[in-house]
Amino acid sequence: MKYLPRAFRPATLSMTFAAALLLHVQADAQNAPSAEDLRALRFYIENNDEAAVKAETRQLKLKFPNWTPPSNLADLSQIEPTTEISDIYTLISRGDIDGARKLVQQVSEKYPTWKVPAEMQNQLDLAESQAKFDRAISAEDTAAAINIASRSPELMSCNRINNIWQLAKLQVSNDNASGALAAYRQIVGTCTNTPDIIATIEKAEKVTTNQQLIGLVDLARQRFPSQATTLRGLQERLLKGRGTQATSPKAAGAEAKPSSPAKLTTPKPATRVTTATAPKRTRLPLHGDRRLNATRAAAKAGNNHACLANSANPRSIDIAYERAWCAYNLERPLEAMAYFLAASQSGLSGDAIRDAKFGLALSYLKLDMTEEAARIAAQTSYTPSQRRQVEAIILNQRGIQAYDRKEYQHAIDYFDALEEMENGLSRDLALLRGYAYLNIGDTTAARKQFETLNDVLSTTDTRKALRILYSQVP
Repeated sequence: MKYLPRAFRPATLSMTFAAALLLHVQADAQNAPSAEDLRALRFYIENNDEAAVKAETRQLKLKFPNWTPPSNLADLSQIEPTTEISDIYTLISRGDIDGARKLVQQVSEKYPTWKVPAEMQNQLDLAESQAKFDRAISAEDTAAAINIASRSPELMSCNRINNIWQLAKLQVSNDNASGALAAYRQIVGTCTNTPDIIATIEKAEKVTTNQQLIGLVDLARQRFPSQATTLRGLQERLLKGRGTQATSPKAAGAEAKPSSPAKLTTPKPATRVTTATAPKRTRLPLHGDRRLNATRAAAKAGNNHACLANSANPRSIDIAYERAWCAYNLERPLEAMAYFLAASQSGLSGDAIRDAKFGLALSYLKLDMTEEAARIAAQTSYTPSQRRQVEAIILNQRGIQAYDRKEYQHAIDYFDALEEMENGLSRDLALLRGYAYLNIGDTTAARKQFETLNDVLSTTDTRKALRILYSQVP
């Protein structure tokens, strides 16, 4: 390298430094001043030091040539939005979610130190979920609607009761009376507005047997003793409107079944959550809700109402898991599903996640969403007991659904598999299997089934089945 005299070295270094400084200034010039850069200017503005304000403004203009100070420098002292907040909420109330999110972004850029309040974020997320739910309902996509609701429990709350009514109506249109009844029962067992309760029972009249309708009214009467007279009148009016004749098998063609085939149910397993780390996709923290011990104590004692009272608006996953089982036991499968889903995607122990998926499958089955439950079961390593219980309910429901579709041989196959798994078959399902045999023309098997049931216990149903059989077989 060529030797440079010592005298020239400082000049060379100064030129290098100057070039670096120029690059730094050019880079800064492309940006606007940050909140930290404006700190001194804000201080001078707030203290009415005009000379310092002018000097600091000139310095900032030199550093950020592309920056244009506001016409009213006092605006720089404002570091939090004011009217923009109400504008965001107005857009949310109008259902303009895209507009609201765009304004949030603009406000965040204008006020870098401002953080979106948790309540505002919740309102944005809920409004977006509501829009998705409405689209699913319009598309008559029951599975999508329930999936959206399971991720936003607020959609199924009493102050959004129309969502539950719409979901139930959609289930009725899809011939899922049991699912609709479960939704109506959740309202009657949860909400407190008497007109809403009465309206719900009136809607449920279309999907209930006499016994189910009376049971729904009884549930409301237990919760609202002061409305006993009104509810009694409602029950009498609805029953009178449909007549007193009970549902019975259709003699012609022998296409019939018991009015309420058995639905297998499962109690809550004795499990507890253990310590783990929650992933970022879970909104609730894993632990931290101080009501957990009281909630668990109520659940353990079988006091499901106290359990729900102690765990309202869960603030951690472990208490949400406990609440899910209590909601399930109180015939609130939509709510239970939401919390089971949250727990199943959390950082709980492997056993707790497995049990949450068990509860999730049971909640789907409560709504007669058999195939959704079957998909969860296929992806989960249940205990042998859990596997047997879930698969038994699936076989039960598939058998009944096959019969309803007049796929009688498939119904027989499902009932046979259920009988083998359970070492027996309930009387109503056995009776339904007898009708399935009769409908495919296997009168020998039908006779054996009906006569066996009648020999064990002669009832109105078994005697009626035999009369239908004998009328077709000489």
